[in-house]
Amino acid sequence: MKYLLLILTLPTGNATARMRAWRALKTSGAAVMRDGVYVLPERDACKATLSDIASDIDNNGGTTHLLHTSTDDDAYLALFDRAAEFAELAHDIAQCQARLAEDKASDIIKQARKLRKNFEQLATIDFFPGEAQKQTAALLQDLETAALRSASPDEPHFVAGEIPRLSSADYRGRIWATRARPWMDRLASAWLIRRFIDPEASILWLASASDCPSDALGFDFDGATFTHIGAKVTFETLLASFGLDSPALSRLGGIVHFIDVGGIQPPEASGIERALAGVRSTITDDDQLLAIASGIFDGLLTTFEQDLSA
Repeated sequence: MKYLLLILTLPTGNATARMRAWRALKTSGAAVMRDGVYVLPERDACKATLSDIASDIDNNGGTTHLLHTSTDDDAYLALFDRAAEFAELAHDIAQCQARLAEDKASDIIKQARKLRKNFEQLATIDFFPGEAQKQTAALLQDLETAALRSASPDEPHFVAGEIPRLSSADYRGRIWATRARPWMDRLASAWLIRRFIDPEASILWLASASDCPSDALGFDFDGATFTHIGAKVTFETLLASFGLDSPALSRLGGIVHFIDVGGIQPPEASGIERALAGVRSTITDDDQLLAIASGIFDGLLTTFEQDLSA
């Protein structure tokens, strides 16, 4: 196994530079071999991180040496064992899960997202992942699912199955039905349907999924034609069904997925969620809500396409 060793002497007359180096080393996940000697696995990202830290120390009056080494000594692996940190995080997740019946679902969702962020930060420096990360990830997924289910009890369950490839030409001029008072997945799916699949689609808002007409194409409820399949929310199922696999739409799909069921948080998700929540709280007509949300999705798609072409 190959490793990188950073041997350093911190600048004595620059407290700010010393603190910056300590924080950067801690964030990087570097293990301490002894005072002034830090180690990371030899990987491109780790090398870039240590090189940046070394450069900053050198430029502020300290000294550094970045060395390469290799060993089969398992003691090095033990330096990066994150089992105790994952156990602590798992404990926090379990406590949050225990409060689900007492606290507001919205509060639990917020806490679950903080725990997700903590998990992702820890996973980033878990260079040799094992069972501890796997178990904690499963606990966190269970918490996120339970919290969202509590907030939206009629949210569709994920079901196993293959997603067949369909032609949009066979789905034109249809009635598409979903649950009333739509939120992220239903709004984005309705926009996608009209934007890319069925421009003349008539969207029917159902008081109950059981009210869906037999000639309508249901989406985003249990038993609907298009719903949560595998790990995909309805928006992502529609993308896969109709071959809408552009990078910009996939990026939007990641945002829809996170806001609808949790998981890895895209950087834009928080702002988009707040904007849509604000609109939804003031607009009671679902057709009007979809029209406003569609403008937001159009703008996002254009921005993502411009980012990719830049």
